[in-house]
Amino acid sequence: MPPKQPVEKKAADEQSSFSRSTRNVRDFFSIPTPVKHLFGLVPVVTYPPNQLPLRAPKPARIPSLYVFTKDQDAMAGRPSFNPSCLKWQTFLNIAGVDHRLISSNNHSSPTGSLPFLLPAVYGSNTSQDSLTPIASNKFIKYATEHGGKVEESSSMRYEAYQSLLDHRIRNAWLYTLYLEPLNFSAVAYPLYVSLTSSNPLVRASISHQLRAAAEAELLKHTSIIDTDDLYSEADKAFEALSILLGEDSWFFGNDKPALFDASVFAYTQLLLDDELGWKEKKLCRALRSRANLVQHRERLLVRYFGDHE
Repeated sequence: MPPKQPVEKKAADEQSSFSRSTRNVRDFFSIPTPVKHLFGLVPVVTYPPNQLPLRAPKPARIPSLYVFTKDQDAMAGRPSFNPSCLKWQTFLNIAGVDHRLISSNNHSSPTGSLPFLLPAVYGSNTSQDSLTPIASNKFIKYATEHGGKVEESSSMRYEAYQSLLDHRIRNAWLYTLYLEPLNFSAVAYPLYVSLTSSNPLVRASISHQLRAAAEAELLKHTSIIDTDDLYSEADKAFEALSILLGEDSWFFGNDKPALFDASVFAYTQLLLDDELGWKEKKLCRALRSRANLVQHRERLLVRYFGDHE
């Protein structure tokens, strides 16, 4: 049996071996001297940034609202087919903030979601800071600072009724659009999938993501998705909103429509739009049975969208 090496010598040998290995790796990836000399003779040229694609919107004299919509609908100022986008599109119309619509999607948004507002360019001296995209949670502030007429209810009941939209009606909307098979094929697929890509694999992936996201959202507060309960709660929410509106033209007895009216319209417009091609109409029927909500939707559609039906 060979004698054992001292611990110090063994450690030194291992360190030496490691150093040799490290040096060999470094030598392997280093640039050969002739090539290094050649690089030194060739000047490095920095090219200017590429121009935006020709189809990219140019800076405008009015703000640009990026929403889910079709190109032709954006040009005509028609309502967005997405509730969140339509809510704020309607709000800006109500507030009197002139803007143009740009068809977009979440991947194009700086915040990862729509809508967002790109401020207007007022001249060559416009600073980059003033062109920072504005998220929807700052639209009210933006409208107020730019001459918009913003009125909101001071009713103590406001938050309670807003929660009906944010939870009961939204949950039923998610189910009826994404998880009702007939509606997904007839409504969601053409709007959120076909418009995004023509690649079959990409379309299949987007379809799966949309349905999975809707299901995950509905399962946040319950262990199972009870379809009957979803529709029942939405029906009760519509009834509560109908009672709140009563015979008034606008919610909370306001003389003019406000943000809450836009929030309600974001769902009523889409559920009552026959052009979307709804197949399973349970949620639509629940809304249609409340005549004053139907009339409320028609008033906003005519006043702020020129009746684009």
